[in-house]
Amino acid sequence: MAKKAQTPKMLRITLVKSAIGYSVKHKETIRALGLRHLHQTVEQADSSALRGMLRKVNHLVVVEEQEAK
Repeated sequence: MAKKAQTPKMLRITLVKSAIGYSVKHKETIRALGLRHLHQTVEQADSSALRGMLRKVNHLVVVEEQEAK
């Protein structure tokens, strides 16, 4: 029997601390996540690449898991 295709979970990412004073790589990661301003929130589909970026800047962001719509 075929397995049902799972819908990817969505992650709500909010920038809660400024990247000023942190390395250029951290700033580039924040930009790659689609965040520009403090307290800005974006929704991204969950993936291993995204999880790696979030692990790199976990001290600057808050992550909430949501079910995909």
